[in-house]
Amino acid sequence: MTFFDEDTYSISIDQSVAILIDGNNIEKGFHDLTGNPHTMLNFDTLIPKLLYNRGLNRLIYFREGKSISTKLAERLHSNYHGSVCPCHKSADIPLSIRATQLAQKVDTIIILSGDSDYIELVRYLQSQGVRVEIAALENSTAKILIEEADYFTPITKDDCFTLNPNQPVKQLRPKGDKDRDKDKDKDKDKDKERGVDKHKKRP
Repeated sequence: MTFFDEDTYSISIDQSVAILIDGNNIEKGFHDLTGNPHTMLNFDTLIPKLLYNRGLNRLIYFREGKSISTKLAERLHSNYHGSVCPCHKSADIPLSIRATQLAQKVDTIIILSGDSDYIELVRYLQSQGVRVEIAALENSTAKILIEEADYFTPITKDDCFTLNPNQPVKQLRPKGDKDRDKDKDKDKDKDKERGVDKHKKRP
């Protein structure tokens, strides 16, 4: 009988991972923790820790609001082929939709949020055979979310840095806002052609 040498054979775990970030939830947690609104997530240290030598398939940063740093968007794209998704309302709905779309394409989905609203999403993804991990500040993460997740990674102060408040930051706005601005400019041009000045007071 032949026995395999344990030192000769090893198991390689090859997983495809998607990282979905609820930007507002994570940012608020850091701001509350440090008391500094200029505290930012350090992706260069956090992403490798979350992946743990696994392959990154997608990285999407969801954020509610009309202005998002273009520097953040450029950095995520250049370093991780990631993208930023501006949300007109709460990020949980677009994040959940994207997660369900990715369920058949990846082995693991890591959600960066401590919001208990994601509990049903976690359960659904697990029912589809997807491993679900949660990464967030432990003291601001719902206990039920930690219990239901396949793995929980606590985010700490070591995973953040403080942005210089005096440094100008370019803003990335939702496409809808840009389109509305273009429409306004077109309307102004038309008004000028017709000799109409909307700022003039009525007699």
